[in-house]
Amino acid sequence: MTNFALLGAAGYVAPRHMRAIRDVDGTLKAACDPNDSVGVLDSFFPDARYFREFEPFDRHIDKMRRAGQPIDYVSICSPNYLHDAHVRFALRSGAHAICEKPLVLNPWNLDGLEEISEQTGFQVHTILQLRLHPAVAKLRERVLAEPDKIHDVDLSYITSRGRWYQVSWKGDESKAGGIATNIGIHFMDMLIHVFGEIKQTVLQAQTPTYAAGYLELQRARVRWFLSINSSHLPSGAGDKTTYRSILIDGEELEFSAGFTDLHTESYKHILEGKGFGIDQVRPSIELASALRNLAVTPDEGQRHPLLESCME
Repeated sequence: MTNFALLGAAGYVAPRHMRAIRDVDGTLKAACDPNDSVGVLDSFFPDARYFREFEPFDRHIDKMRRAGQPIDYVSICSPNYLHDAHVRFALRSGAHAICEKPLVLNPWNLDGLEEISEQTGFQVHTILQLRLHPAVAKLRERVLAEPDKIHDVDLSYITSRGRWYQVSWKGDESKAGGIATNIGIHFMDMLIHVFGEIKQTVLQAQTPTYAAGYLELQRARVRWFLSINSSHLPSGAGDKTTYRSILIDGEELEFSAGFTDLHTESYKHILEGKGFGIDQVRPSIELASALRNLAVTPDEGQRHPLLESCME
């Protein structure tokens, strides 16, 4: 039986990790979150020890290790700015880390994690679930089969959020990394994974609620638009509060289905020794960091249609 601990048990994504742990026949031994709205534990692991404070959680994990019942993996679903510290905690506690995106906010923090991973012998895995989506996997095969072709890509992702968002840590750029990092980094990773290394990066808009830009990749020219503002939903979205669209050479990539079990698939890959490590996440972290610090050039060409409409 594989033993897990969980940091960040009350958040939106935590139930996906609990379900994945159960689905791979693991056991959640301990969970920690300063917010005690963690009743979801009853649906998966009602016997898991729960801690509101990190210090007694740390002490419990160490006690288990000294008793010969160590935690094998620490799953990290805490706020973005804590990921770096919590991954280091996992490694120093004698456990592998499974961390939600983004692994860190700044690329230089990856160097420290690599060093600690080498020193301790424990690994860092990031959840890059879109790489495992069947439609994305097929797209990558198609793109690699035509290595000289340059594709035109339009990426749109709008996930509506209420007023609470800006008040929470997610609305604080120093803690969340901004829109391109917080809601966009898994798409950035997917684009690099499918179309190759970055050649050019242009930032055309960046506000607390939306961002847009142009990427030139090895095999694609990409216009992207990310937003948490419901007014940016296209008229065809109907009653939906989330809109995802990837157009490749004018053809829609159908990937609306298939998201449900991607965390479980991610955990299976990790337990099989096929997880995504620090080296694989580095390009998207570097891109997100660059976008955070890049000057906006709104008059640059190749603007996304949704950016045009929201700037009218």
